[in-house]
Amino acid sequence: MNQAEGDNPRDASWVIVDTPLSLPALREFCADIERLFRINPYLEFQHWQRTGADSIHAGFRNLSNQQRVELDLCVERESDDAFALLYRAGIKTRTRFVLEAAGAGSRLTITDEYAGMPPAGREERLHEVDKSLTAWGWALHEYLRREQRWGGCAPWRWYMRRWWLPMTPGARRITYMLVLLTAAELVLVLLVATIYWIENRG
Repeated sequence: MNQAEGDNPRDASWVIVDTPLSLPALREFCADIERLFRINPYLEFQHWQRTGADSIHAGFRNLSNQQRVELDLCVERESDDAFALLYRAGIKTRTRFVLEAAGAGSRLTITDEYAGMPPAGREERLHEVDKSLTAWGWALHEYLRREQRWGGCAPWRWYMRRWWLPMTPGARRITYMLVLLTAAELVLVLLVATIYWIENRG
């Protein structure tokens, strides 16, 4: 995964995510826009509602800048491999997604654009800039790597899509720690049982 941020002629930040999925599989994955956004580990969603065929209302807390946000989004479809979400308010103008084939897999480029507001206005609202883009790219990279490996397993799909995705970032971290602790306890129990069996066998 590669990323770049900072001032440029378009006043944008972007992240490039290399994925193991084929281009058609990546297209299918990106068709679920809500899932794309929920994978972002800094967004704590209150609601996500489709208000039309290509319009969305979303409410969340962005932990990267501590902003509580209510957004009305419009989906702009450029082609099969490029689309954008237009923001009707706020400092961010749009988030653009570009898909392309890359070697044995595919590549997803996500660009946050801020050029819709005059420079003076942007300077006054720099605290609203979304700082989660890099973390989002890494989270997508890891999710898609696991999707390629375990996506054919029905229990994994059920857990990730029905249980993990709706969780808040904090709940995901707690669940991860509980899984690790449970696995460690299981290993310890098996180790004690093995030692007991060996001693009694002798």
